[in-house]
Parts: sequence; structure tokens; C-alpha cells
Amino acid sequence: MRILFAGAGNFGHVYPLLPLAKAARAAGHEVSFATGEQLHPAVVTAGLEPVAAGRSVPEAFMEAVKSRADLAGAGELGAQDVPPEVLADLHVQVFGSVLPRWVAADLATALERLRPDLVVYEALNPGAAFAAALAGVPAVAHGVGVMALGPEEERIGQELLATAGDLGVDVPFGQLLALSRSYIDIVPPSIQDPGFLAAPLPRIEQRTVAYSEPGELPERIRESGRPFVYLTLGTALGSPEVLRTVLQGLLPLDVPVLVAAGPVVPVEELGELPERVVAVPWVAQPEALKHASVVVQHGGAGTTLATLAAGLPQLVLPQGADGPANGKAVAAAGAGEVVLAADQSPEAVTEATRRLLAEEGYRVSARKVAAEIAAMPDPAENVARLVELAG
Repeated sequence: MRILFAGAGNFGHVYPLLPLAKAARAAGHEVSFATGEQLHPAVVTAGLEPVAAGRSVPEAFMEAVKSRADLAGAGELGAQDVPPEVLADLHVQVFGSVLPRWVAADLATALERLRPDLVVYEALNPGAAFAAALAGVPAVAHGVGVMALGPEEERIGQELLATAGDLGVDVPFGQLLALSRSYIDIVPPSIQDPGFLAAPLPRIEQRTVAYSEPGELPERIRESGRPFVYLTLGTALGSPEVLRTVLQGLLPLDVPVLVAAGPVVPVEELGELPERVVAVPWVAQPEALKHASVVVQHGGAGTTLATLAAGLPQLVLPQGADGPANGKAVAAAGAGEVVLAADQSPEAVTEATRRLLAEEGYRVSARKVAAEIAAMPDPAENVARLVELAG
């Protein structure tokens, strides 16, 4: 078959789809991967053909800003300078209109050229589903995390329905996921939102596979031989201020700390660090999870699920997006703790991490979820299901 995968232009939206895409290619299918050009190097490294579709989230926000008369000249402003209610409106416009329209337009041309038998699209990238529907190509949604719906997600959903109408896409029953023949769910049932599990959409369970480009841990961490606290705020939502606050909270614990600063936070902005704290721009996360004792992270779906699959306790410090929902799910499972943004002080980080290091119950619960994940079908097993879904 010819299969086109499609994910929004962010690591957390592309990496979760790569294990299945690589498995499909290994099974002999012709596989392309559509995403923003900034993620094409990762697609090529995975051995797949990249296809341009959409642009980055920051570019989409600037496009949304242009339409707001009250934000004229806001190009130099950061998110912290925009009133929360305006920022929420921009978020709805970006994910409900700007990005889906860009992706749908780009994929209209790509689908005509590639003529795939199936489109596997990231569930948070519905522009690909719109393009597939207009081209008459069967589509399958691929989840990346917990599908809990809050007020903002409801607003985005309404905006997406309006966008679909403008593009001439008929959305059956007014439900966006009805454009998909099935939903590939990489979240174990004990963690997934119960309301979503009760929905009538057919689900295909698939094991979470932590994906990263290969790499070794920093030499100082390898040579110490001691378990460490792994700290990451992801690739999109981190800030030097928050990262410094979290580090300040970890220092009193006198444990080694490995910090993945990410592309948003220059390592030099973290200041002078003690010998047992190693901060680098990038870490091969699967390798870090093999040797960490506790993970302190931002609540991104990829890191949350990878940590659960590794059976490690985690402290979730949501920085926005799906962080609060993921943190709530981890805490409910007993596999970690969550500290919401308003309460994220050094003292809160110290106390929560101390409990995670000392109390065995968190590790027992995390290992229980890890066993549940390990029992789910792996991506290679699900490739045959794609053939069935393509008809």
C-alpha cells in the first residue's frame, strides 16, 4: 500500500506517529510523512519520505495576531504580554482555523500527487482529515495522548466544524472523529479519559513506544553510575524562569540531575550549576528513562506516556496545552504527583520530588501502568490493521 502519515509541525505531534510509520515501511509499504518543514530532518532520520504540510505553531500564532486589530504591532510581544482571554482566543483560532486550513491546502496537492491508499493523521491535526475527506481517501486518526475535553477544547472543536464547512467537508453527525475509520490509541485504558473510552468510535490499542533520535547520555552522568532525576520542560513550552525555579527546588535533595533544556531555553541562561547537575540542549529520552529514578516534566503527552511505559514515578508541572489533563491522569493512577502552574514554587518541587524518591507506592503504581502498556499490541502488529482499514 501507499500510506501517508500526517502530524502537526511539533516534535510532540510527530514522534508518537513515527513508530507505526516505521513499522509500516518495514512491512514493505510505501510510506510518506507530511508535516512542517522544520520537522523534515527528523522524518528523514526515521527513514521516511517527508512531505511539506502546514507550518510551525509560532508562525500560526503570528498569522492569527495579524487578524486582531487590538494586537496591532504585537509581533515583538511574548505570550506573557498578551491578556489571558486574548491568548485563549488566539489559541482557538490557531488550532481551529489557521493550522487546519494550511494543512488541508498543502495536502490537497500532495494527495493528488501521491495517491495514497490510506491517510493516518494525528488526531490533533484535523486539517489532514479534511484533505483526505475531500480527496475521497480513507483516513485513520492516531492519538498522541489523553483525550480529555475542557472548555477551550470545546471551543476549538466548534471552530473546526466551521472550518470544515468553509472547506466543503461534510462532518458526519457533527463529530470530527467520525471522519476517521478508527482511532489508534496509545494511551492505556487506565489512563485514558473515561468519557472518550465510552464514545462509539472504534479504537485500536497500541503500545506506547518512546521515540527519539539515537544518542548517548552526557559523559558525566554515565560515569557517575548513580540514578538521577531527569528534568525536561519539552520542546515548546519551557522558559528559563520556570526551569530555574524547578532546579532551585531540586538542589536541596542532593541527587544527580540531568536537564534537557530543549530548543526554547539556552543552557547558558540557567547560570552556574553544581557538579551533580548536568544541563544539555538535548537528551535521547529513551536512554535517559532507562537510568533515571524520577522524572520531573511539563506534562507533554509524549514524555508522560514514555515515563509511564518505563515504570518511573513522575512529577508533572503543567506549562499549558494538555499538561493539566495528563498530570491529573498520572496522579489519579498513583504513579506520580502534579503541581499546577499557580503553585509551582521551589518549595513545592522539593517536597513533591522528595516524596517520589522516598515512597515506594508511586513506583509500584507506575510499574502497574507499565505492565498494562507492555501488554498492548506493538506497532508492527497493527500494520495489518491498516491494510484492513484501507479496504
